[in-house]
Amino acid sequence: MSNLEPVKWDDYKVGDSAKFTKTITEEDVMKFAEVSGDYNPIHVDPEFAKTAIFGKQVAHGVISVGLISASMGVKLFGPGILYGEQNVRFIKPVYFGDTLTAVATVKEKFTKKEGKLKFIRCTTQVFNQDDELVTDGEGVVLVLN
Repeated sequence: MSNLEPVKWDDYKVGDSAKFTKTITEEDVMKFAEVSGDYNPIHVDPEFAKTAIFGKQVAHGVISVGLISASMGVKLFGPGILYGEQNVRFIKPVYFGDTLTAVATVKEKFTKKEGKLKFIRCTTQVFNQDDELVTDGEGVVLVLN
């Protein structure tokens, strides 16, 4: 599907998917800390992080959710949807320099209000460069067209 064309309900079927890949940098993490106000030292302080559970700095987990948003909201669907729900489990830490690939796959289509509201549920997963699952979940979009 083109991410420039408005989404049409009938254009999607179970199994359709899209990916978005990005390498996570220290700059990404620092920008996220600034925007979110989350300055947890495990993310932003290398000396503190050395003494913590992972032995080095880790990216904020929700950065991977942003990649899910790109794979689902932009790459798979594009204009004509509203992102309505996202649940996630953070499985493994993400380190600076990890290359993450977010994959959104259509799981089901359903309606509410006697067919007036049309939704698409997707599985959403993020894998690191070693093909390890780091974030797992499901998201739902409302199709406006």
